[in-house]
Amino acid sequence: QVQLVESGGGLVQAGGSLRLSCVASGGFFSNYIFGWFRQAPGKEREFVAAIRWDGRNTNYADSVKDRATISRDNAKKSVDLQMNSLKPEDTAVYYCAAMGSFTWVRTVYTLPKAYDSWGQGTQVTISS
Repeated sequence: QVQLVESGGGLVQAGGSLRLSCVASGGFFSNYIFGWFRQAPGKEREFVAAIRWDGRNTNYADSVKDRATISRDNAKKSVDLQMNSLKPEDTAVYYCAAMGSFTWVRTVYTLPKAYDSWGQGTQVTISS
């Protein structure tokens, strides 16, 4: 099982940008689909973005589409989430997650329960 550590969260003004990073250890990195999820206080954990094991496909939640870019570096065992034009409603704890699968199906990789490993989360706060 892969272990994940996120970094890059912080306090940013609305309209600003953040780059979240997730570094993996253990496991065979290239065999995993990676996802970013977020959870705001009092709300359920929600899908933000996912990237296929080979990086050839990505997918985003409608709420961040055109503002977010997920990328991976299999050599460095890292997955990044670049977010621009941040809004107060983007405030949440952001989690990196890994799913050992070669099945790229949106109804699967958007579900938190499909993922095997999770990081500890990084807080993102957007001020208005």
